[in-house]
Amino acid sequence: MYGKIVQLRLEAPDGKLRETDSANTETIFRIIQAIPSPKADPFKRWLAKVGYERVQEIEDPELATKRTRALYKAKGYSDDWIEKRMRGIQVREQLTNEWKNRGVGGDKEYAILTAEISKATFGMNPSQYKKFKSLKRENLRDHMNDLELIFSMLGEASTTEIAKNKNTQGFIQNKTTAKQGGNVAGNARKELERKSEKRISTKQNYLTTPENQKALR
Repeated sequence: MYGKIVQLRLEAPDGKLRETDSANTETIFRIIQAIPSPKADPFKRWLAKVGYERVQEIEDPELATKRTRALYKAKGYSDDWIEKRMRGIQVREQLTNEWKNRGVGGDKEYAILTAEISKATFGMNPSQYKKFKSLKRENLRDHMNDLELIFSMLGEASTTEIAKNKNTQGFIQNKTTAKQGGNVAGNARKELERKSEKRISTKQNYLTTPENQKALR
């Protein structure tokens, strides 16, 4: 466990870069569990609670959906936004299941195909979109407004439908399908922008500032 701790040069309070013990999240949690001090007990109880909830969700997946809704509600998102976000999660799951069944291999290839859909839909891949919205590690879709979520869903739902109807197999064929599905959403976006005279993609995010909290409602 401790062998997974590495030294990284991180900025110290005095502004200088110093060698600092660093580890990934899993290793940090394991270290917390091994600490004998009573001061670590609250963290251990929290880890046990999270683990128990995860077991419950495996036994009853509907619990995960309920907890996700409750989490978004607690963050201040509107009911309408939550409905779209949850529907988007379902659409995304349908797409990744379709890719899995068609021989697309895992998260790395999923990310590449998702980037193709995003570029065709919005003219930006997810990394560019996050930079556009001034996000770092945050989930991009948690910071999309209603229309951005709708066009994201359209791109992914269109990709799923094309893959089914064309019976695409493997990464290369599904990459072409991802572009086609994204183009369906991209063309619809451009048409709406032309008629509404307003861009769909905005720099607005839902980070915790008073202005953004108002925008959530």
